[in-house]
Formats: sequence, structure tokens, C-alpha cells
Amino acid sequence: MYNISSQITDQRFDNLQIQKIVKTNALEILSISLEKGATFPEHTSPSDAQLIVLEGAVIFNINQEEYVLLKHQLFCFPKETPHWVKANENSKFLIIR
Repeated sequence: MYNISSQITDQRFDNLQIQKIVKTNALEILSISLEKGATFPEHTSPSDAQLIVLEGAVIFNINQEEYVLLKHQLFCFPKETPHWVKANENSKFLIIR
């Protein structure tokens, strides 16, 4: 069955918003929106993950290092490593794990 969704486009900028887009036995995709200045607090991922910035700019902090990620950039990070994300501007990104 085919499905077209505007979930990501419709996701609003209101502090931190998390939506599960896809969940299968092999894959999970989360859509995250962060309002400018908002932080996704420190947490870990249960599996290796990729972050893809769809719009905006974020600071990704992992192992006491900060990475500025911009629109259309990809960042890969390992499971069970504490990290947090802060939005420099209204931002949306996908987490694929």
C-alpha cells in the first residue's frame, strides 16, 4: 500500500517535538523539531544512529565535543553514547536507527 504524508512539514516548532515516522523490526525513523534555543536533553540511542538535518542549524554535543550541523548534513553516532542537541534556529531533523 502506498502512503503520502505531510507529517514532517506539519510538525510545528514548539520547544521539542518528536514524532515516530517509521517503526519496523529493522528500522526506526524519528522526526524531531526544535524551536530556536530549545534543547533535546541528554540521552542515549539504543542503536547506532544517523541524524539528517532537514532545515535549520543545530549543535550536537557528544563526548564533550560540539558539532554544528547545517541543513542537509548527515551526522553518524554510536549507540549508548550520551549526547544532546540544541537548536541555533528553528530546526527539523531525522533520526534513523
